[in-house]
Amino acid sequence: MWRLPNFHLLRAFEAAGRLRSFRLAARELSVTPSAISHQIKDLEQFFHCTLFVRSPRRIELTAEGRNFYDRLAPVLASLQEICDATAGQPTRNSSTASVRVMP
Repeated sequence: MWRLPNFHLLRAFEAAGRLRSFRLAARELSVTPSAISHQIKDLEQFFHCTLFVRSPRRIELTAEGRNFYDRLAPVLASLQEICDATAGQPTRNSSTASVRVMP
C-alpha cells in the first residue's frame, strides 16, 4: 500500500519552494496564501519535520525541505511530461519548464 501525501500538498510545496513565497505560490495555484500555509503545515505533519523556516517577510527551505524539493521537482516535471504525452501535447524540456499541473 502506498503512503503518499495528498497531491495538493505536493503542488503547494513545490510552488512555495520554487518561488520562495507562500503569496506567489498562492497566486500561481489560484488559492489564498493562508491555504498554502495550511497545506505546508499539513505536509510537515505528514513527514514529522519542518520544511520551511518562516520569518515575517520571507520563507526559506530547511535542510529537509531542500532535500525533499530537490527530489520532488524532477518527479513532478516527469509526471507533467507523461501527462502532456498522453494528451498528445509536445513534451516540454523539464530542465527549463516549471511544473504546471492542471487543477
